[in-house]
This record gives sequence, C-alpha cells and structure tokens, in this order.
Amino acid sequence: MKRAIHWFRNDLRLHDNEALSEAIKNNDEVIPIYILDPRIFSGKTSYGFHKTGPYRLKFILESLSDLRKQLKKHQTTLYIREGLPEVIIPQITRQFNVQNIYCNRERTKEEVEVQDALEKKLWSIGREVRYYRGKMLYHTADLPFPVTHCPDSFSVFKKEVERIVNIREPLNFPAKRMRECSIEMKEGHIPDISYFGFSDQKTEKGLSFTGGETEGLKRLEYYIWKSKSIQSYNQNKFRMLDMDYSSKLSPYLSQGCISPKLIYHEILRFEKEYGKNDSTASLKLELLWRDFFRLMGKKHGSRIFRIKGTGERNPPSTKYDRSFFLKWKEGKTGVPFIDANMKEMNQTGYMSNRGRQIVSCFLVNDMEMNWIAGAEYFESMLIDYDPCSNYGNWNYIAGVSATSKDNPNYYVPSQARKYDPQADYIKYWLPDLKPIDPRLLFNPFENRSSVALSKARYTQPCDLIRNW
Repeated sequence: MKRAIHWFRNDLRLHDNEALSEAIKNNDEVIPIYILDPRIFSGKTSYGFHKTGPYRLKFILESLSDLRKQLKKHQTTLYIREGLPEVIIPQITRQFNVQNIYCNRERTKEEVEVQDALEKKLWSIGREVRYYRGKMLYHTADLPFPVTHCPDSFSVFKKEVERIVNIREPLNFPAKRMRECSIEMKEGHIPDISYFGFSDQKTEKGLSFTGGETEGLKRLEYYIWKSKSIQSYNQNKFRMLDMDYSSKLSPYLSQGCISPKLIYHEILRFEKEYGKNDSTASLKLELLWRDFFRLMGKKHGSRIFRIKGTGERNPPSTKYDRSFFLKWKEGKTGVPFIDANMKEMNQTGYMSNRGRQIVSCFLVNDMEMNWIAGAEYFESMLIDYDPCSNYGNWNYIAGVSATSKDNPNYYVPSQARKYDPQADYIKYWLPDLKPIDPRLLFNPFENRSSVALSKARYTQPCDLIRNW
C-alpha cells in the first residue's frame, strides 16, 4: 500500500489545493495532518509581542475545526499534533511506513528553516518532501521571468504578467478518489484559545470573522453574487465602517481557506454575466498585489524583515521608546483618528487598508519610531496577517523598499477629514467624543480642538509627536 502524509500549513481548504490533490491522486491512502508549532503559537517577536495574537489564533482554530468537518464527509479526518513538524512528521512516517510527504511550500525565513530541518530528517530515512503552490494567483513556472529577476516595481511586474500569463483554473477537490485512512492513530484535540493563555475573544463591536473554508466560500458568494457589492468596490473601499466596504476576504486568503484563483475566476464569471467596470478590475488588482509581495519575499528573502529593507536603505528612525510606543499600540496618542484605528485593531484584529497605511506612517514619521516594532505588532494582532504583504507594506511606508525614493507622509488631519468627514468612525470607536463637533476631532493641536478634547478629558497629544 502506498501511503502519504499531507501536511496542512497555510492552505486550510480542500478546493484548489494542489498538494492535497496530488497526494490523493498518487497514493492509496493520505494522512491529513496539521501541527501546532509552539514557535508560531506560543512564540514571541523580537519586541516581545505574541507571534500569533488572539484574533488570528481563534480564526485558525475555527478553520481547523471546519477542515476536520469537511474531511469527515470524505471518510477521513484531520489529525492534530502539537510540537515541531521536523520531529513529528518523521515519527509518523516511520510508524506507518509513509512513502511520500506533500505540502505547499512557504518562502519566508522561519518557514524555510522548518522545511530545511524537515527535509534533512526525512533524507536520513530515505524519504523526501514534495512541494506545491498554495498561496499564489500565478504559478511561478508560468511567469515570464525567473523569481530572481522579478521586477521590483509593481507597475512593471503588472505589465509583464498581464500581457503574457493567463491565470490557471482552480482545481476541484478529487473527492471520489479520497479513501478512508486505515491507520490506528488518535485524531488529536483541537484546543480553544484558553489553552494558549488567551481569554475567549468575543467581538462586541466592529467586524467579526469566523474561520474556515465554509465561511470563506460563503463570504465570496455573498460579496460577488448575492449583494453584488463588487460592483461598487472602488466607491466604497476607503470607507471605514460596516462589513461591505471591501471584500473582507483577506483573513481567508491569509490562512488559505480560500484560493486566490477561485476568487479571480469568480470575478471573471461575474464580469461575463454583468459586465466589467473599474471595481471588478480593482479587486483583481488587489489579488495581483498579494502575488507581487510574495514574489518580493521570495526574491529578497529575509531582507524584508530587516531594518534597511529590500532596498538596503536607512530608515527615517531606528529609535524605540517603549513607553512612547505603548501610546500608539494602545490607541492613546491623543490623535483621535489614529487612536480609533488602533482601538479597532485591538478589539477585532482588523483594520482597513487605508487605516493601516495612516497609522504606520504616523508611527514612522510623526512619532519617529523604528518601523519594525510596528510591523511586529501588526504581525501579532492582525487576523489577516501575511508575512510578505505585512512587511512589504511596512518596507514601503518606511521608505526602505527596493524602489523607494522617499517614505510617504500622510498628513493625518487631512486623511481624517477625507475618509471620516463626519467623524462617524472616530465616534464609534471613541464614544466619549460623541458630543464634540466633528470638525474639532481631526487636529488636536488646533486651539479649539485642544479645548474641546480637554473638556472631554481626552488624552492630550504627547509632546514628542510632531506638531501640525
């Protein structure tokens, strides 16, 4: 009997899962396994933040529960283990005489180190890992250039790939070829977040996400077909309140609960039925950005995580004052628009794309702090964290990306007036400010604003923040 392991990582789905499909097609039995690696689930970043914060952790655990339910419909289960993959997978391989190990390849430093360690252990027993692609829209084999020659400019990259490369159709799950696994092994318990030291995260206001392929497919169906919100994506994408101002598919893409190719082809199908517009084109462009950042991570390796970034440039500041940083982290800077965005992330694990750009720019330019501290906090807290997208965006904000000429500078008062003109967002997350005239909530350094905020006993802006 030919037996294989499929090691689930950031590909928590059955549809369009190349590694899983190949494992099923080429073996008599497949052991689906997910490993709770303590380096990911209990580890800390260099600045002491949890590598996986409570909102993303809850989302992952829900995704695992959903994946197990889906697999049980096909006479198998998801085996859960806790420990190091490079130790556990070789143990199971020996115990059950596994011939092949399949997984979707990751490309960033920590994940690559685990892959390398696993390969060495497997080679010692005459086995190897078969790698596939699980996160990208494009297959690297289809690109008109090797990864090492990928353009550092997004506009050049876009022009090159859109001109030449077609997006492959997503793969169907080969359900008829899936067989019941005959091994005798405990399936393993999926813990709740209290096991990792977090209290249950009940989102009382703001956006709430439930993890899993089932929910991801429901969201895709709703956003494109039921509500047809995709038709107004461009008009709404910079709004800051409600569920439908953008697709909200990013958490599902981050954990691989939904395939980017499936999303892309659903958009094409929608365009065929209802016509193309700027909004459908923009959502496809967002998928292309994800591929670009991932290719930058592949091309530049660990440089995306370093202070000088992929461009090997000096950042605006390398300073880190913990007490000062905490004001930003906790949403207590005294700048209502910044504080509202940080409160949203701290209470939901989510923040709009525009909000992320503004608060990160504020940390780097106005607070003159080390960008890596901010990037690591986002890594900890964001429910849709992706290493390449997160650190790629922070490279850009800090002016250290390969194509940076200078770091961008968003003037916070004008951004607040533009994207929250009636201060609805500010007042939603900072309810003590509801009685104040919206016009007084954008620049706390203006005299009338300062007086109004003082009367409301709102935090005064720290002296170290640049005075506008």
